[in-house]
Amino acid sequence: MTELTINPDRLWDSLMELKQIGAYHDEGTGLQGVRRLALTDADAEARRRCVQWMLDAGLEFRVDRIGNVTATRAGTDRSLPCVLMGSHIDTVATGGAFDGTLGVLGGIEVMRALNDAGIETLRDVEVGFFTEEEGVRFGTDMLGSAVTAGRIPLQHAWQLTDIDGLTVKSELERIGFDGPTPERRPAPHAYIECHIEQGPILADADVPVGIVEGVQSISWQRLTLHGEAAHAGTTPIGSRHDAGLVAASVVVELRRMCDSGDYGQLRATVGTFDIGAGQTNVIPHRAMLTIDLRNPVDDLMTRAEKDLATYVDTLAHQHGVSAEWERMAKTAVIPFDSRVQDLLADTAERLGLGYVRAMSGAGHDAQEIAAICPTAMVFVRGEYGGISHTPREYSTPQACADGTRVLGNAVLTLANQPAAAQEPQ
Repeated sequence: MTELTINPDRLWDSLMELKQIGAYHDEGTGLQGVRRLALTDADAEARRRCVQWMLDAGLEFRVDRIGNVTATRAGTDRSLPCVLMGSHIDTVATGGAFDGTLGVLGGIEVMRALNDAGIETLRDVEVGFFTEEEGVRFGTDMLGSAVTAGRIPLQHAWQLTDIDGLTVKSELERIGFDGPTPERRPAPHAYIECHIEQGPILADADVPVGIVEGVQSISWQRLTLHGEAAHAGTTPIGSRHDAGLVAASVVVELRRMCDSGDYGQLRATVGTFDIGAGQTNVIPHRAMLTIDLRNPVDDLMTRAEKDLATYVDTLAHQHGVSAEWERMAKTAVIPFDSRVQDLLADTAERLGLGYVRAMSGAGHDAQEIAAICPTAMVFVRGEYGGISHTPREYSTPQACADGTRVLGNAVLTLANQPAAAQEPQ
């Protein structure tokens, strides 16, 4: 079987070049980070850079109505569904150089390697990047891929706003990525996403790559508590309607729930915590916090949400505070295609790379695309415990190359499967 050979130095150079777009100095770590929120000027510049690399590789590119960009390397039978690679290039506000970006630039490197080797494939091979995967700017993660897969209607996505009231649609138009291509694409033959692990499992197992079995359930909610402002010195403790106290108690309760074991491998994070009044001598009349829950078992996630809501309602009533919930995002556990997983595992073995199988703790575009075609992911090992969403995020050149080798060789196998071959289920 032909082995596709990638150019590790070329891949690394692309990663290092793209990380300069949106670069900032992070005072907390003293390192250079990447701040490239979706549809900002930095994102637009990074998009243009990636499109140029696609064109340099001789690919045909298109932009759809939610701003997703896809580039195609033609196969010999263009009537067959393509094999798709992809990820995202937007970052969180304190991002690193590898999250999402590796999957996109790794996919472009696979295209370059196919060109270098003069390899023709039966099926088209495509690489793309999806709009607003992180959800930081417009409040909905995996936005572009969710629109493509049909979970989120385009009109709803267009109307989402950022903190300044700017809509997705207006920002797509402003940066020139409001494309004409329909957002609902034909189902690919298969989709594979290469991504940094963002955790310690691969390092703990001392293996270079991971085969991802699926993505755990994710719940994002915004809780706003309404109390009553009053004088901090003259209002008796028993007479207070302290929204800040209730909010702080919720944070502690979330940690207790995680530690209890009653909800399996529940993980809870309060990523935003805002206290109204903002004055030293005034009891807070309002508190807002965002709650991120993760669980690999849907039933345990449902129980955790229900018990948390009961706790909040009871505590709020005790303190004369009202609670207002807003659902930001919710996805069930998404299992990935077993046959594509097995192909990735076989490919890693053929290349002499050790691997483990694991669930993803983070959300990915792959979980959306899994609704329309057989899908799987390959994880790449990270340093420093796999830390991510920080400038300390780092995978070595060898790690990036290893993951991309698995990606490229699995894609090559899929791209030469004839129409009569059984599709992975």
